[in-house]
Amino acid sequence: MSFHPTFDVIQKNQKTTLKIAGSWQAKDLKYLVNLLNLQNYPATTEIIVDCKDLKGLDTSGAWLLNRFFKGYSHLRFVNATPQTEALLQQVKNYNILPSREAIASPDHLSDLFDFLAHLGQKTVSFSKTFLHSLSFFGEICSRSKAFIFKPWRFRSISLFHFLYEDGVKAVPIVGLISFLIGIVLVYQGSDQLRRFGAEIFTVDLLAISALREIGILLTAIVVAGRSGSAFTAQIGFMKLNQEIDAMIVLGLNPVEVLVLPRILALVIALPLLAFFADMMALTGGALMTSFMLDLSLEDFLHQLRLSIKPWTFWTGIIKAPVFAFFIALIGCFEGLRVHGGAQSVGMHTTKSVVQSIFLVVVLDAFFSILFSILGI
Repeated sequence: MSFHPTFDVIQKNQKTTLKIAGSWQAKDLKYLVNLLNLQNYPATTEIIVDCKDLKGLDTSGAWLLNRFFKGYSHLRFVNATPQTEALLQQVKNYNILPSREAIASPDHLSDLFDFLAHLGQKTVSFSKTFLHSLSFFGEICSRSKAFIFKPWRFRSISLFHFLYEDGVKAVPIVGLISFLIGIVLVYQGSDQLRRFGAEIFTVDLLAISALREIGILLTAIVVAGRSGSAFTAQIGFMKLNQEIDAMIVLGLNPVEVLVLPRILALVIALPLLAFFADMMALTGGALMTSFMLDLSLEDFLHQLRLSIKPWTFWTGIIKAPVFAFFIALIGCFEGLRVHGGAQSVGMHTTKSVVQSIFLVVVLDAFFSILFSILGI
């Protein structure tokens, strides 16, 4: 037999009586929620709850009543059975919902608490990402070790493909940027050194700046924006298309098939691109010195030999494989983290480029300090 739930508020002589009747159970939950939302709240703090006509009450109904009565300090139940009182008391003891005032107008945390909560979330997220990247790095080292003992498993075709895509195809943009940078260095350097009558040392400025820092740094940034983002997008769309899942089903390891050829190709290509960038920067500088300083090619080469020491060239080349490894590592790692849809591909591609460029700059600063300590 079904009893329709009712809820009446009676205000009389500064006293408020709430009469609940019918069935207050889970099957009536939707109707009860609408009923309580439409009902006017009592104006007084002293409430008498009349349960004389209550025909049925379960945990859901008791929870709703307890939420409605939160905030009233003086509450008295009359005509309630011991079972009803026990159920209401039990729900009250374990209910952690905010009061009805808090539900109507929730209190926001202070700005300090919001900042600390946000900082905590970012810290936890960064810690998880760091642990995942560390695990990814360990897997790469483990798979690389396996290739040393079983070199026939390495995919040489993929290696040559990525050498062409990330090395040969990057030559025009790297060469153009380096050539222009060489022109800019000579133009700006000679303009400043002319004040001291030391224009000839513009060649020294060009050689040291281009070979030690500018050449490899700009090349690494270009490669991070070009190849690093491509790695993330390619692997990300492969993951969305379930191609990586298909590889796993076929017994192929995604790290061996997708990651290691890309990393090795970039580690080989970036030093060669850095060397090419150095030569183009010197070419641009030589061209500019002939116009601004009226310096012949023979005089330029003579001054260049005087300014260059063996480590001037090698300090830039030594950085290249390290930069390449981390650019490829971040690009592949972010690609494997793609999930959901195209928006995730775009987000992780952006993160890949930003993180790669940031890490390149940090590593370049680390190498500069290290070389300074070693006296190189």
